Amino acid sequence: MKVTFKTRIKELRARHDLTQEQLANKVGVRRETIGHIEKGKFNLSLLLAYKISKALESNLEDVFIFEEED
Repeated sequence: MKVTFKTRIKELRARHDLTQEQLANKVGVRRETIGHIEKGKFNLSLLLAYKISKALESNLEDVFIFEEED
């Protein structure tokens, strides 16, 4: 089984009028880290995923999407 990972961080940041820099400051990482997560080039920890979700006033499931393929 193959699992793909997508995020809605960019979309949710726009709804909250946040830049990558502002979100990064809220969760304690560098702006580049947020950019890499948005592009799917960074495997983040569960704790960071939780912090990002809370900063975007969303549930984990609303921000991070896992799709299973056979």
